[in-house]
Amino acid sequence: MARRALTAALAGALLGAAAARAAYAAFTRRPPVGDAETWSRTNHRGEPITLLEGPAFVAGAGVAAAAVPGLPARVRAAALLAAAGAGGLGAYDDLYGVTASKGFRGHLGALAKGEVTSGAVKIAGIGLTGLAAAALTARRPADAVIDGMLVAGAANLANLFDLRPGRAIKVGLLAGAPLLAAGLRRGDPVAAALAALPLGASAALLPEDLGERAMLGDAGANALGALLGLAAAVTLGRPGRLAALGTVAALTAASEKVSFTKVIAGNPVLNRIDMLGRRPPEQAPAG
Repeated sequence: MARRALTAALAGALLGAAAARAAYAAFTRRPPVGDAETWSRTNHRGEPITLLEGPAFVAGAGVAAAAVPGLPARVRAAALLAAAGAGGLGAYDDLYGVTASKGFRGHLGALAKGEVTSGAVKIAGIGLTGLAAAALTARRPADAVIDGMLVAGAANLANLFDLRPGRAIKVGLLAGAPLLAAGLRRGDPVAAALAALPLGASAALLPEDLGERAMLGDAGANALGALLGLAAAVTLGRPGRLAALGTVAALTAASEKVSFTKVIAGNPVLNRIDMLGRRPPEQAPAG
């Protein structure tokens, strides 16, 4: 079983990485919607950057979920639904969203005034697709509710870190590594593959992110979080899933009050990790 788990993890990571790189190359030549300008944004430095990394991640992780051997049909369908649902709704917000309302409080406040924001549509949609994905893998009906909240909550939380180059991917890699290790330690090929495929896809796109040529955007960050949430739902027992859900909820609530960027910048260890691979603030882009 240990060898099968390792083989499944390697297959998931390699398929995810290869498909994500291929999708990024294809999308930069011909975007999935509109043209290159449609996906162009300005980053924190005021420099142009593309959001096409997000659809490339969704495509890469989706191909890996569809093609990795050994996944039961229900788990494969759940992974595809989590990636496509969170990624598609994130892309909708990327392309058509407005920034007047931010965070759960902002979107719910707008909804209370009768304004349906793109963010509110995304929150509701990811909640529904997360619950549907969880229902395909849950052991009991009560677990489906916990797991659905974990998938949707992780999708939202990952997006909150996508404010600086490489940050969301680094957080994803740090969160996914223990899940991958748990799957390998148990000799569980399903858990190992589910954790590995988003890690492979995101790691393959990390150079573009750190190089400030592209970013995950809502599409990529939401899909990354949703897939890690699903991996946690499949890998962890109920106490572990409740602990993970509590952590996600606490961090999401904290984000309404404090700036993650300021907290990270003020902590030497977190700031060192955050700056790893990035160019200094005053450095001009290469080329």
